[in-house]
Parts: sequence; structure tokens; C-alpha cells
Amino acid sequence: MNSFGGQFDATQLSRWILTRAHPGWLGLAYRDHGPDWCELELPWRPDLIGDEAQPVLASGPIISLLDMAAGMAIWVANGEFKPVATLDLRVDYLRPSRAHSSVIGRVTCYRRTRSAAFVRGSAHDGDPSDPVAEMTGVFMTLDPARMVAA
Repeated sequence: MNSFGGQFDATQLSRWILTRAHPGWLGLAYRDHGPDWCELELPWRPDLIGDEAQPVLASGPIISLLDMAAGMAIWVANGEFKPVATLDLRVDYLRPSRAHSSVIGRVTCYRRTRSAAFVRGSAHDGDPSDPVAEMTGVFMTLDPARMVAA
């Protein structure tokens, strides 16, 4: 069950969550998921580059891609949608992405506790064995009942 009262469906959730706010503006696209992982794509756009002389995606959108993929990996692993907050996110850049290339982020939720989830993943531009960046992170699970203002 999920917070919306039905069976959790990551594909359906992605249609809603990836079309709104920051993920929607970035154009993040759902690619696939498994029992504890999610894969999203950040399409190349000229307004997402950091330096006009080098037409590669800037670091900020790639961080957002990995952060969103992490949240979705946690929801998939939990089998439900509950808000999460990023406590710690480390992204190590290994190389720039290829010019005019989309970047794919795949994140796995490898451990969960009552109040935290631990994730790791990578971003690549077509070859998962040659990553653009590696990431690790810790997220806090939020209780929606406690989020209501008093």
C-alpha cells in the first residue's frame, strides 16, 4: 500500500512526480526500476550546460538527477511513497559527459532503517562501465502526519 491508498507503482508515480517542479523543468525521464533501484535520464539541452565552449551538461542538473533517482529508489525499496529528505549526498565527478549527450542515473537503496535510507549510484552517458560520476547518500524518511503545521 502507499500513501495514495493503492498498490505502489513506480512507473505511475514517475508520470506524476517527474512532470512537476524541478524534476519537470529539468525534463527528467523514467527509464526502469527493480526491487531496490531506479534509473532516470537527464536529456541534454543547451540551457543545462555550464560552459558554452563545452556543450556538456553542468554538474547541478546531474546532482539533481542522482538525488531524484535516489528518492525513487527508496520509494521502490519501501514499496510506498513517503516523503524523504536528503541528509548527505556526495557526488564524485570522474569525467565530463560527452558533448550533446544525455546522462543516465541509476541509484540503489542498499540499506534502510526505521528513519534513514542509504543509497549509492552512478551517472553515465551511454556506457555504465565508464561513469561520469559516482554518488553515495543518506536520506531521512519523513512522517507525513508530523509534517502538518500546528
